[in-house]
Amino acid sequence: MARGDQLSRQWKIIHLLSKSNAGKTAAQLAESLECTPRTVYRDLEALQAGGFPITTETRDNHSYWQMLNPGRQEPPMAFSIPERMALYFGKEMLKTYRGTIFFDAIESLLSKINATLPSAYRDYLDRIQHRVNAGPSPRKDYTRFAAIIAELNRAIIEEKQIRIVYFSMGRQKQSRRTVHPFQLRHVEDTLYLIGWCTLRSGIRTFAVDRIQSVDVTDKPFQMPEAFDLKAFLQDSFGIYQGPPVTVKIRFLPSVAGYVRERIWHPSQQFSEERDGALIFTATVAGIEEISHWVLRWGSGAQVLEPQALRRLIGRHAAKMADFYRKDTDDQRNK
Repeated sequence: MARGDQLSRQWKIIHLLSKSNAGKTAAQLAESLECTPRTVYRDLEALQAGGFPITTETRDNHSYWQMLNPGRQEPPMAFSIPERMALYFGKEMLKTYRGTIFFDAIESLLSKINATLPSAYRDYLDRIQHRVNAGPSPRKDYTRFAAIIAELNRAIIEEKQIRIVYFSMGRQKQSRRTVHPFQLRHVEDTLYLIGWCTLRSGIRTFAVDRIQSVDVTDKPFQMPEAFDLKAFLQDSFGIYQGPPVTVKIRFLPSVAGYVRERIWHPSQQFSEERDGALIFTATVAGIEEISHWVLRWGSGAQVLEPQALRRLIGRHAAKMADFYRKDTDDQRNK
């Protein structure tokens, strides 16, 4: 039996029991899951051993399995004020996903916690939230993608293949794909889907806001046991893939301090120069993604290696210089 099939079934059992006030018999669960009652019993025992609050109740000579309601059956979980503040701060950081299952879930959690707090605590937190805030930032509006995100999340958990219509920004056209969805990943205020694309016969990355439609099929998939998602992404400078390449970039003293104070990549190394400049070295996946990072520093960044990245930045710089030179010439001729 595939491990993915077992996890998918157990997720469905949790979902079915959570929605049922009266509980479900093993036979009812087996019918919904299209498996044998014996398999259901094994999954229920595994979930109980894992700490899930599942119990049985006998009625009319039948055993009904139920998910305990933590709000009724267990003492409420206590949150300290610092923990509550941390949750609020986390909610602010998730504003990008307002209207989706991610933001709605944490907002619901915070509402439940607020209901258990004394009024003095709530007043204090209302005041403090204006002092500790994630603040506004450029971000995408995922509200209109809430249904798509929910379906992607379901397909990942249940390990089902999906059919999507995807718009490629680079090619400026739509394509229809069948994808084995592995993971949703948040990078720089953008949500990406990583999965096996049958059209390209390889692992691909899709920006969720460019998925125009998604259809979750009944066809299962199984992530290859040899595939390590963390290892797959470890060289990426953000999300995209490419051949590993070692880059060496010199940052002038005017920007070196800003570069030095952050971790940009797991493999990064810094070396200081006497004049205050900083040499940044890292092994990254391809040069396209890091080229955008280099350009954001303007003339404060100088690519030393490799030559391919130097040439790419040089072409961008030449086009920019030509654009602004024309603008200056036009001003002089007026």
